[in-house]
This record gives sequence, C-alpha cells and structure tokens, in this order.
Amino acid sequence: MKQHLQHSIFPVISKLAAEHNIPVYAIGGFVRDVFLQRPSKDIDIVVIGNGISFAESVAKKLNVKLSVFKNFGTASLKYQDLEIEFVGARKESYRLDSRKPIVEDGTLEDDQKRRDFTINALAISLNPEAYGQLLDPFNGIADLDQKLIRTPLNPVETFSDDPLRMLRAIRFASQLNFRIDELSVLAIKENTERISIVSQERITDELNKIILSKKPSIGFNYLFDTGLLHKIFPQMVALYGVEYIDGKGHKDNFYHTLQVLDNICETTDDLWLRWAAILHDIAKPATKRFEPGHGWTFHGHEDRGARQVPKIFAQLKLPLNEKMKFVQKMVQLHLRPIVLAQSIVTDSAVRRLLFEAGNDIESLMLLCKADITTKNEYKVKKYRQNFELVQQKLKDVEERDSIRNWQPPVTGTDIMQLFGIKEGREVGIIKNQIREAILEGEIPNSREAALNFTIIKGTEIGLKVVGNDLQF
Repeated sequence: MKQHLQHSIFPVISKLAAEHNIPVYAIGGFVRDVFLQRPSKDIDIVVIGNGISFAESVAKKLNVKLSVFKNFGTASLKYQDLEIEFVGARKESYRLDSRKPIVEDGTLEDDQKRRDFTINALAISLNPEAYGQLLDPFNGIADLDQKLIRTPLNPVETFSDDPLRMLRAIRFASQLNFRIDELSVLAIKENTERISIVSQERITDELNKIILSKKPSIGFNYLFDTGLLHKIFPQMVALYGVEYIDGKGHKDNFYHTLQVLDNICETTDDLWLRWAAILHDIAKPATKRFEPGHGWTFHGHEDRGARQVPKIFAQLKLPLNEKMKFVQKMVQLHLRPIVLAQSIVTDSAVRRLLFEAGNDIESLMLLCKADITTKNEYKVKKYRQNFELVQQKLKDVEERDSIRNWQPPVTGTDIMQLFGIKEGREVGIIKNQIREAILEGEIPNSREAALNFTIIKGTEIGLKVVGNDLQF
C-alpha cells in the first residue's frame, strides 16, 4: 500500500504521529478509491486520541489554516490539492428518535465498526512501524472485488440507527454500479419508515447524487423495490403500472421515465436537465383517460406537469429559482419538437418553438431525443431522421429571423407615442398582433416592417398617427 501514499502530506502525518506517540490512520473513501482506481482529493484521518489536537500540530507544521468543528469533534485543512479531515476514533450509540449519535472515545476497531459499509471501513496505517499496512476487519476488499455494498454490523441496526445510510447504500450502488447484498436490501425494506427522521435536505442531497450517477436507474430501481421511493417521492411512484381496457394498455411510465433519464445521462451532466427527464411525464397519472375506439390518452400532461414542478421542488427542498423555471420550461415544451418531427415542419411552428424555448432550445432537443424509448427500430430511425430535419430547420430559421430570445422591435411606449394614447387595451392588442405577424412570417423581424404594420393595425381600430418622429 505504500505506493498509494506518495503525496507529501503522508510522511508529515507519520512523523508527527511518532513524535506524539499517537496511532493515526487514513480511513474511508480515500482508501476505497485507491482500490477502485478513482482519483480522490478528500482524505479522512482517524486519530486514536484527540483528533483536533493532532490536526493543530499538522496545521502548524504545514503552516496552513485549520478549521475546527468542536461540536463534531473534527478539524479540517487544505493542503496543496487535498482536503484533509481529522477526527478522534470513536464509538457511537443512537436514540430511536434521532440519527445524531451519542459519541464516546474509542479504538480503531470501534471506529471501523461505526462505518456505514465494509468498503468504507478500510484503513491504512500511517504509523512508522506499520506504514502502509492495510486493516480490513470486515472483508471490504472482497466486497470491492465482488462489487457488493454490505454493512460491517447487523444491517437492521445499522439502518435503524442512521436511516440516511439506506440512501447512501443505494447511492453507492448507483455510482459504482455495485449491488446491495440481500440482507441489507431486506433491512432497508424493514426500516423505510425510519427515513422520516432524516431532514429533507439530506434526503435530496443523496437523491441528487443518485441522479448525477452514470446510470441513475440502478438507484431508482433500488429506491422503488425497497419502498423508499414511496416515502420520499410518491409522485414518481404513481407513474408505475399498466392498465388495460378492451385489451389495450399503455407503456409503464415509471420504467419509461427511468429509460429517458438513463438516455439523457449519455449526453449531459446537467442535474437540472436530468430532473426535467424525471418530471417530463409526471402528470400522466392525473391526465390518463381511456377513449373507446382509440385507447389511452394523456392530453395536457405537459401543461399540468409544468404546474406541478414548483410544488415538487418545494416539497423536495430543491431551489425555487431559475433552475426550477428551467425544469418547468422543459416539462412544458417537451412534446413540441416531437410533434414537429412527426409532421411537415413549417417555418411558423419553428419560429414559435424558438420564441418559447429561447437559449434552452438545445437542452430541449436533448430531452426530446432521450424521450424516444420505443423498441421499434423503424420508428427510432424515422424519429431520428425527422429530428435532424427539425434541428436544421431551427438553425435556418434562427439565422434568418433571429427569434431566439426575441424582443419586440416595436414597444408599448412606441405605440403610445405613435398614436398619442395612454397605456391600455389598444396597446396590448397591437403588441400581440406584431408578435403573431412575425411568428407567422407575415412581416420580417425588423423595426421598419413592424412600425409600418403598427400604423396599419392602429388605423384599423380607429387610431390616428400623431407622432411620426420614431426612428426606423
């Protein structure tokens, strides 16, 4: 293991450990990632003794600033490209109504026992007499080899003590493409109610990490199968299932959503576009109808879904800002390019899409491509060919008409000045007529054409030009 301790920080820690006669170990994610051959910039150091006091010695030796968190018994510092956290070895016990542990000083073994998973309980000695020695009391290396998530102790107690660990188990399975061992899965099912003592912010943080993994469906399948998703995100669970009437069914919108999510993860790391994939069909359960002779419909699910986005974001403590509005826009518009791809693409339809999507048009097109989950190769090929035509049309129309992030060439102030009127109904009517004329291609998107059009439309409703000094 010594070859993995090449960074200059490790000899410094080792020398100070000898000087203070204090056993010190690297533990947790850094050690795990060594074996997974993943880069790691965070190192956890466990000290058999006073972790903060030892961290102060290290910070003084390195001449760096130390951040101390007395309530948690930890201290951290930044050195070169690393973030290093120090903590004294401890053992923990829990009350039923809280995931906050009662902490006592402990041994290295106690500290390894309190770790959530065997793969996170690995430790490397930094003490001179055993420098680089691996300590693996729970066979974490074997679990890494088998790609297995397993708890060091009884999983029922582990998850009951700190229910957030259930989400962490699923998050690691999703991030690493590991499986959770059967006893741990059963323990999660047994403890789903305990998730209620975890703050929404912590739940959502883990959920976002699952969504940001390479293949989030791994995590969401575990969330669904264990019953955790029913507790933390019931609206998504409502997508599950297929109903049949007169021998006609519809696709399972839960698994369709997971496929769309996995699809979009192949083209973007954007968390909020991934959330749009999750929520694009969220209103289908509420809009599902069976029409005799036709089959199942979900009319208006994009509008209703867009209206649900702020409520879901508030429920999950996600940001209620431009990120939420972006997701709302994607949900609202996600059918539009598909409809265009299924029919003859008119310039006016493309202009309207550019007008509404603005600078988010590329994101919308990524979402729509990800939404193609049919197993029919002919349909897939046809949709993709049509999408290419739509994208070329979008480019051509934008270059010609400059509709993206459109600003009206004639403002309400211009209209009032031109006709000598105050703000009112007539101004709104003319503004709408200008917008529609440009989007329909009746007039060019230019100030001169729009002003001439304004004079014509104003005259039609009985207005007279009184100010003709407006600049073209």
